[in-house]
Amino acid sequence: MDAAQQEATARARELQRNWYGEPLGALFRRLIDDLGLNQARLAGVLGLSAPMLSQLMSGQRAKIGNPAVVQRVQLLQDLAAQVADGSVSAAEASERMDEIKKSQGGSVLNNTTQTTSSSGAPTVKRVVREIQSLLRSVAAAGDIIDAADALTQSHPELAEFLRVYGAGRTSDAVAHYQSHQN
Repeated sequence: MDAAQQEATARARELQRNWYGEPLGALFRRLIDDLGLNQARLAGVLGLSAPMLSQLMSGQRAKIGNPAVVQRVQLLQDLAAQVADGSVSAAEASERMDEIKKSQGGSVLNNTTQTTSSSGAPTVKRVVREIQSLLRSVAAAGDIIDAADALTQSHPELAEFLRVYGAGRTSDAVAHYQSHQN
């Protein structure tokens, strides 16, 4: 790989870090390990071609262009967490991956099949991640911060929302939400 290609790859991985919280190669490798998948199966569940998945993992491409695929990534991350904590068996995980594969995306806030706690209520962390995904699917963190700066005078509450939920870390957004509930 020549210097220009290395620079382009580094830039793509930095964009991925801004948009998705980490480079997609690391995120996808973790899903592969946690869910016992191979790249072809992961690509199939996400609705990507194997070459596209490879390009995203290697940094040859920076962005997932389809919001439904971004939503499937989040659903798989949630599923991997449930497998890790023992609340979902390997057999159940396989069934859920088939459901995830069939999901069409749609409104991320209305898709409650994987967004509820054991009590049936949406989890704060899940809703925050869905808001972040929605915002990050249309703009990079820097663009969101620029938009927040432009809104500071006219709509300070919206500016704060964009900074915390659009460009911030999930844990910070959850803490922010919880601090404003009392």
